Amino acid sequence: MKKHLIAFLYLITTPFIFSQSISGNFSQLINQPIKVEGFSGLKTYAVSSTTTDEKGNFKLNYSKSDYGVGYLIASDNKPLFILLSGEDIVITGEALNVPETIKIAKGQENLFFEEYAKEHPRREQALSAWGYLEKIYTLDSLFSLQQKPITAILEEKQRIKKEDKVFLSSLPSDSYVKWFLPIRKLVSSVSTIAQYRPEEIPETIDAFRKLDYTDARLYKSGLFKDAIDNHFWLLENSGKSLDNVFEEMKLSIDGMLVKLATNEKIFNEVTDYLFDLLEKHSLFQASEYLALKVLNEGSCTINNDLANQLETYRAMKKGNIAPDMIFNPSFFVNPNKIVAKLSSLKSNYTVVVFGASWCPKCKEELPEIAKLYSKWKSKGVEVVFVALEEDRTAFINFAKGFPFISYSDNKKWESKIVKDYYVFSTPTIFLLDNKREIILRPNSVKQMDAWVDWYLK
Repeated sequence: MKKHLIAFLYLITTPFIFSQSISGNFSQLINQPIKVEGFSGLKTYAVSSTTTDEKGNFKLNYSKSDYGVGYLIASDNKPLFILLSGEDIVITGEALNVPETIKIAKGQENLFFEEYAKEHPRREQALSAWGYLEKIYTLDSLFSLQQKPITAILEEKQRIKKEDKVFLSSLPSDSYVKWFLPIRKLVSSVSTIAQYRPEEIPETIDAFRKLDYTDARLYKSGLFKDAIDNHFWLLENSGKSLDNVFEEMKLSIDGMLVKLATNEKIFNEVTDYLFDLLEKHSLFQASEYLALKVLNEGSCTINNDLANQLETYRAMKKGNIAPDMIFNPSFFVNPNKIVAKLSSLKSNYTVVVFGASWCPKCKEELPEIAKLYSKWKSKGVEVVFVALEEDRTAFINFAKGFPFISYSDNKKWESKIVKDYYVFSTPTIFLLDNKREIILRPNSVKQMDAWVDWYLK
């Protein structure tokens, strides 16, 4: 009896785990699995799942902790984005892959979102069209004297922008959608602004710099990753010189880190992702700047994987002297290509490549280096391949046909040479001069070959 009483008291004093629902009917989804997923920073997670009944009815639950943006998805794999803003939501339609039939029957926040999602793209298209006409009437001498249409074009552009603002200002001040829609507009309008409205680029970049990645609304919005991607894409495609682009990226990185320093978890998540993004786009000056800023950030603890990855930029940046390599003569693949140490090479330049037979990219890059080796060698460039292997046979089979120095001590990541060079991924390439000064960190064989063609004509 006592146990039952405790259980009853627990139920009436403890909030239900799920307090809101998403229900409705999809007439073409009969006895089909359907689920809702939410966003958490760069990742998604399962919120709730069920199976539609024989008439296509369904009901899913979500809690206050899921507050943000989620998406419904069924067997047709066509997601429907919805706002999990603390209200019951009712949706009807034929199926998720027939979006023109879908209606929000209940859920004021989602009704606001649905209305804006239909109207805003049309406003954006009209703005781009008026912008195109504005350029014709202001730059073309045939039309530039026609003040009346120019005035009309400017007035219509202002009217459209005002219409957008009026809609947003009419929304309740505490609603999630009022915050979400301008951020969504910012993120989604980047390519249009870069292509058709470049005069808005400075304002747009400034808006990105004001974003706070520690804001829970942004973290749960599904826009977290896109905001980072589009911010730096716009900087890269702003029409400025590469030097100016890097300066702008430094300003953006500085602004992001100031706010991120208050949340260690998100600090690591954002900086790790941004570092990889900059590396993939070959924006090495920006990635190096980020790496050094993060390593010098005293208010946050960097996770070990990220710290090791970033440390290579402090220890192995351009202008530094690379460590010497002491080789064991037994570990070379070719007895005619044996050296005692790296510093004993007499070449003007040395390309040091860290790779492995198990690395898919290395299987493309190393044979390509082999094809280019005779050209590089004729211009004073030697190649040293250091393999991160444990299996001696695999190393020999992989490297036996290479015409350049190939070496492996069979210790993989635990090799002293690998650790001395702070290698965290394969392939990793360094270009050294005859004093072992690091003069380039090529991101590909193609970039290295372009350097040879340009600087060693």
